[in-house]
Amino acid sequence: MRGFEIAKGWEDKKINLPVRKTKKSAAYDIEAAEDIIIPKYYPGIKPTLIPTGLKAYCEDDEFFILCNRSSGPKKGFLMANSIGIIDADYYGNETNDGHFYFQYFNCSDHDVEVKKGDVIGQVIFMKYLLTDDDHAEGIRNGGFGSTDK
Repeated sequence: MRGFEIAKGWEDKKINLPVRKTKKSAAYDIEAAEDIIIPKYYPGIKPTLIPTGLKAYCEDDEFFILCNRSSGPKKGFLMANSIGIIDADYYGNETNDGHFYFQYFNCSDHDVEVKKGDVIGQVIFMKYLLTDDDHAEGIRNGGFGSTDK
């Protein structure tokens, strides 16, 4: 029905599959797949993409949301897109196998080092509804940002 897998190319990198920390948690904690530096913010800087080494699958009427952790802003982490919405058809796409990333700005006064295994965000699976007159017929043909034409 829904779950996580290691994305192609990351199988030998010792990636941990996400878990919920408590039985009433809504979200699954996601770890960084490698060490990375998030430079401090300055005007014009692009967000830093943090690889997870993961892909996720879900039902056709579901999606998952990438969310910042509640402690993220205290560390200077600001998600570039506020939240990330990943559609069911992103899984296994031809350009990147559905590997999802978190994209952050660092609003602290210094560069921040993220270590492999650090929890960098959360994923929440959700259902969605359609309008009565919905007739979407498009088919995904790529990965990250492919529907932004």
